[in-house]
Amino acid sequence: MKPDVKTFFHDGTNTFTHIVKDPNSSSAAIIDPVLDYESSSGKTSTVFADKILTYVKSNNLNVEWLLETHIHADHLTAAPYLKEKTGAKTGVGAHISDVQETWNSIFNYHEGMETDPSIFDQLFDDGTRFKIGSLEVEVLYTPGHTNVDITYLIGSSAFVGDTLFMPDYGTARTDFPGGDARTLYRSIKRLLSLPPETVIYLCHDYLPKGRDEYVSTTTVAEEREKNIHISKMSEDEFVEMRESRDSTLATPALLYPSIQVNIRAGEAPPPEENGVSYVKIPISTATS
Repeated sequence: MKPDVKTFFHDGTNTFTHIVKDPNSSSAAIIDPVLDYESSSGKTSTVFADKILTYVKSNNLNVEWLLETHIHADHLTAAPYLKEKTGAKTGVGAHISDVQETWNSIFNYHEGMETDPSIFDQLFDDGTRFKIGSLEVEVLYTPGHTNVDITYLIGSSAFVGDTLFMPDYGTARTDFPGGDARTLYRSIKRLLSLPPETVIYLCHDYLPKGRDEYVSTTTVAEEREKNIHISKMSEDEFVEMRESRDSTLATPALLYPSIQVNIRAGEAPPPEENGVSYVKIPISTATS
């Protein structure tokens, strides 16, 4: 069964949020929702999330799920706000515990600040099946960008997160903790073994040179034939290219606030004695 999909684009982070609806009912899911965040002040707002809610209400949708494809490093999730408004359940890949453990260590969280996988309502293993109304969803474990990445396969539609981009932009970086270029290559090959007509719904688009319109979908056939990082590269060539390229990339502007919020299913770190929540930023001392 083909889902009905409405896509919203968040300009500040180049992120696509997808509303997936069962064509036979009002049941729906929201994939990768974004919370507006002003890094200079630390202020959040729900302007973008409210646009989604307006669409939900005007179409009388029953949002059953708030689904994350992975723990995002470039935006904060709006899942808690949307959960409060809709009563939907949150879901993420089962390897969230690995990501939490890694970042708990990096941020040196003390007792009471550590994170727990149970903060999410549902953890999805590879091969897990669940429903959005009458729509059946199959979860594919597609790590490499991080070790928690999953794809939601709904009929002939695949919601792939950051694993793949448009063919003219390529593939995800693999230099975050838990990322691995060889693992990413194999995850992509798994996705490209799906039927050629499978529609791939992306999480981001960054307008590479030569294109002036943002695009949220491609197909397995297009990725097989045209993806600049995968169509003509062997596994070893891909690993060499990806690792070399990743070593030159800047740290995402919202990496540290995003990770600290998103590993908590969108909740801010616990307030300190003064009632204020803070995010940590590790400092690397310059060496001569």
